[in-house]
Amino acid sequence: MRLIPRLLPRCGTVVHLASASTPGSSARRPTLELDNLAPTLHLLEALQAHPETHLIFFSSGGTMYGNPAGLPVGEDAPPAPLSCHGAGKAALEAFLHAFRAQGHAATILRPSNAYGPGQPLRGGFGLIRTMLEHVRAGTAMEIWGDGENVRDFIYIDDVAEACVRFIDLPQDSSTYNLGSGTGHSVNEVRRLVEKVCGTGLEAIFRPARCVDVRGVVLDVSRLEARLSWRPTVGLEEGIRRTWAWLLAQ
Repeated sequence: MRLIPRLLPRCGTVVHLASASTPGSSARRPTLELDNLAPTLHLLEALQAHPETHLIFFSSGGTMYGNPAGLPVGEDAPPAPLSCHGAGKAALEAFLHAFRAQGHAATILRPSNAYGPGQPLRGGFGLIRTMLEHVRAGTAMEIWGDGENVRDFIYIDDVAEACVRFIDLPQDSSTYNLGSGTGHSVNEVRRLVEKVCGTGLEAIFRPARCVDVRGVVLDVSRLEARLSWRPTVGLEEGIRRTWAWLLAQ
């Protein structure tokens, strides 16, 4: 954190992507979320001396809403996280609302499940990356529940494009869902992975976990209107590009 005061004078925009937890990792250890809360609050404190600096904060569209009443879910739906990770994101958003009230510009992005080339393998995180790794290794993958949980997946290039466009809007201070607007079940993703890779993926089904949302698809109309942006990479093509990258490693 000692670097931040030295770097901020040179930054017109700060993009906050750091996270030390996943929904699974902090499920029984909520204090792990302090490793997200404390550094971000230190950053907000440092930004007090730089009111002209625009903050773009990556929250979570996958955990913020819990199991929403209807799909796709919009930004005005009440936060109802099922996981400590989602609760931590909701807490940080509350601090960011207070930060905005003090006159600072802060854009909050709530991404769905981002994936693509360069994504590291991390236990309990990154469904598509994990599936592809199991295919490459010829090992069985654990799936929690019946595989019918629905998620919204977005290719990393589309995430980056939206973020870059907000850098050109330094006065923006709103909250946006960032996803594809389309839902796919875990079983559907598995079938697409098998199609792209040309081989089967063995699955071991485990009992569902309480931290796993049953279904979430993001309404991205607010983002589309603000940026004239739409996701350009479909799920099958995105899996194909990610598989090609993985094979080249």
